[in-house]
Amino acid sequence: MAIYHLSVKSISRSAGRSVVAAAAYRAGQELTDERQGVTHDYTRKQGVEDAFIVAPDGADWAQDRNALWNAVEAAEKRKDAKTGREYELALPAELDAGARKELARDFARDLVERYGVVADVAIHEPGREGDNRNHHAHILTTTRTAGADGLGAKTRVLDVASTASAEIEHMRGVWARQVNTALEWHQVEQRVDHRSFERQGKEQEPTRHMGVSATAMERQAAREIPGREPVTGLGKQNAEIRERNRVLETARKAVETAQELFSSLEKRARLAVGLARKIGQRMEREREAERQRKELARQAEIRRQQDIRIAEEAQQRQLAKEIEEPTFRRPRDRGPSMRF
Repeated sequence: MAIYHLSVKSISRSAGRSVVAAAAYRAGQELTDERQGVTHDYTRKQGVEDAFIVAPDGADWAQDRNALWNAVEAAEKRKDAKTGREYELALPAELDAGARKELARDFARDLVERYGVVADVAIHEPGREGDNRNHHAHILTTTRTAGADGLGAKTRVLDVASTASAEIEHMRGVWARQVNTALEWHQVEQRVDHRSFERQGKEQEPTRHMGVSATAMERQAAREIPGREPVTGLGKQNAEIRERNRVLETARKAVETAQELFSSLEKRARLAVGLARKIGQRMEREREAERQRKELARQAEIRRQQDIRIAEEAQQRQLAKEIEEPTFRRPRDRGPSMRF
């Protein structure tokens, strides 16, 4: 089943983080943070399937990952500056590697076109522990626009509370549409939805975010004793939530099955009623035709009886007429009489 996930996080100096280090880790490369004079080598990191940069037209210099992120660090003077913004995406396991890469590239292009930033994309394979469907991408973007001459103004739209939530919700919708378009193009039936369960009208309860530490503890426990119960508080809470969701899903499917059965029976009943109505109408037509046939036969018999009576009356009148009229006979002519 295709899974929807998009989270947005900031890389900030106030949390003691370096955007150069973040880029090196996600891409599985060696980068040097010139501001701090520290080299971050993650070339031995496993699971990086692909890494590439999408930049605005003319900003060809940004294709150099080391130059890009050191330029970002150099452009910020504040000790609490936000130096990067990360979009973490779940890529559909139903698609092949090439399709997943193009899907991540398309979303990165949308970010570049909408905000004018540079997007550094790293596609990761599922970890050796956990869900083997967990293909995902990390898209690290600059917080400043980029052009041929370097970095420009800050993109404040994602930093201001009045606009940030709406922008993130918009991009969540964009990602959902892109995933569904890709699934449809590759003839995969599943679809994703970026809306919360509540907004979708579902009673399903969302699980709690585990975080890095709790996730690592759960994975270690699973390696030691496969199939064991969760060991962290969040892990236990999520296990309970998943069990409640399983019960709700089972109940929902049972209700759907019952509704489908009722709908089927209702449809059959409507068909039976319709058939009975048609049979009744046909029988009524046949009865009406029989009644009309008998009526015509009755009227024909009446006319025949009338014709017979008229004929008999005519015959009787003729006989009566013959009886009432006398019969006259002429005397026989004997010739002249002779007397002597």
